[in-house]
Amino acid sequence: MSTKKLLFLFCSIPTFAFTQSLNDTTKISEVIIQENRFQIPFNQHSRNIQVLTQKDLKKLPSTSINEVLRYVSGVDIRQRGPFGTQADIGIDGGSFDQTLVLINGVKLSDPQTGHHMLNIPIPLEAIERIEILRGPASRMYGINALTGAVNIVTKQVEHNSVYTHLYAGTSFDKVEETDKDGIYYGTGIQVGGTFYNKSNQHQLYASKEHSNGQRYNTGSDNEKIYYQNNLVINSDNRIQMMAGYMNNRFGANGYYAAPGDKNSEELVETFLSSISSQHQLNENWYLNPRINYRYNDDDYRYFKDDLSKGRSHHYTHSLSGELNAYRQFKYGDLGLGIESRHEKINSSNIGNHSRNNLGFFTEFRSTYFRKFIFNLGAYINYNSDYDWQVFPGLDISYLINDNWKISASSGTSQRIPTFTDLYLNQRPGNIGNPDLKSENAWQNEIGTSYTKGNLSIRAGYFYRDIDNFIDWMRESTDVPYQANNLGNNKTHGIFSNLLYNYQIAERKSLNFNFSYSYLNPSIVNNYKNSIIKYGIESLKHQAIGTISFHTGNWNFITANRWLERTSNNSYFVSDARIAFQKSKYTIYGDIQNIFDAQYIEVGAVPMPSRWATLGFKYNIKL
Repeated sequence: MSTKKLLFLFCSIPTFAFTQSLNDTTKISEVIIQENRFQIPFNQHSRNIQVLTQKDLKKLPSTSINEVLRYVSGVDIRQRGPFGTQADIGIDGGSFDQTLVLINGVKLSDPQTGHHMLNIPIPLEAIERIEILRGPASRMYGINALTGAVNIVTKQVEHNSVYTHLYAGTSFDKVEETDKDGIYYGTGIQVGGTFYNKSNQHQLYASKEHSNGQRYNTGSDNEKIYYQNNLVINSDNRIQMMAGYMNNRFGANGYYAAPGDKNSEELVETFLSSISSQHQLNENWYLNPRINYRYNDDDYRYFKDDLSKGRSHHYTHSLSGELNAYRQFKYGDLGLGIESRHEKINSSNIGNHSRNNLGFFTEFRSTYFRKFIFNLGAYINYNSDYDWQVFPGLDISYLINDNWKISASSGTSQRIPTFTDLYLNQRPGNIGNPDLKSENAWQNEIGTSYTKGNLSIRAGYFYRDIDNFIDWMRESTDVPYQANNLGNNKTHGIFSNLLYNYQIAERKSLNFNFSYSYLNPSIVNNYKNSIIKYGIESLKHQAIGTISFHTGNWNFITANRWLERTSNNSYFVSDARIAFQKSKYTIYGDIQNIFDAQYIEVGAVPMPSRWATLGFKYNIKL
């Protein structure tokens, strides 16, 4: 088998076997960043990419994907409760629907609202790494990757195993309900296993979580199940399938319509599935077709004890197909792709609507010139509501020497309004606007990085201009809020990061990870006398520092965040984990919000006070 064939088969697997910590800078450069056409080594990428590896996920004081992402520079996770009950994600000041989330390159489209993008049924144990791409990503992934993308890469099965994870936590605060006694708490159990055979590999995980909340009517119950396989037909062809289901029920006090929603409730069911394959047609051509489907059932009950009024029920379907190709040439690599997606909603207060999207990708990447790396491409998109549009982009890197690199990028991206933005009829509170234009962004960025041994430093600047920025507004309190193209959202930003791993002795190390981001956003518009519902609530300052210490079987990490939003609302949150790990089991204790900060991330939901969790993991190879 040729070297190119081996490289393709290795890179095309939707998981990756490297397990080195992000803090180990000598190993992170070996990670292959997974795009849908190119597979690019981390140290050869010209974009602003961060990676959370499997070791990072195990160290951090978190039990969900939502929680680990809040320790990533530039990422704004705005939660409404513990256990990731309902959370929004933004990158570098982008809103919750301007960031695209993917699983192994499969896009998780949420055309209803964007609020359910993080309904992901995958436990941390099944994840190999999380790739965070900051900046416009339409050229790589298509529409709605306006300000960035998050790609969750699952593990590659290498042996038979059985896994169990038990955890329970509490704030020690007494419940507020007059007819109940006790304290607020949360519990969870995860079970799973893997099966390995030379020709096929399988993994299956299930979990159940229950919490009575962190305040009145914020309790939750959710169940998740996730299955994935990899079928090897021969050395040139293989098939992968995945399917996941999540059922989440939670009290929604203050989530959307405070203060009148004190007794509201929401039930959300999400199902997703995908089947893809990889084929080597000849020495230079590679092909990757994929079909995926996502279904979401969102039942919001403004009065949970009276379903005759104030109820919103939405059924959303998204079916898409992709065909990606890759061709090697002497002077570089050519990537081509085509995708088609059909989106449909049946809703009690949005109505029945559907739309179609057709996109074409083309990219050319070259490392032919020893000092230069460049990637030039464009995404051509047709939407049945918004006609044809083109989104070009260019990334360039110059390798000064073995340690220093300078990178620059310029790119465009698009967000199609959600069905909620367009058609919501929730009088007298909110109404949609079918005349909305799509949001289009142009971003320019320049950065530099230095890597030597166990030290890595990165810093840069970007400027982004979002045209036709969408927000909800009204002229007076006598009329409902309506979605409108408010104007241009312009953002200047700087970012910096320092990683250092100090090896004290054998089986004893100290790791430092510090980052700081600054955003200066503004909206240029002519609606000076209007009441804006959201405005700009993005992070202005974000400083994150993690220090981890490993000795023998013991691990200790402290993770600290200081955040200030554009509204001048600032808070400092400090979390910690101490863990004891043997070959088959791990016992850990987490304390979140150690200093009991009082803060709100979104809506009118005060976040939990000091919260302690005790957990036990058991993983045995069979």
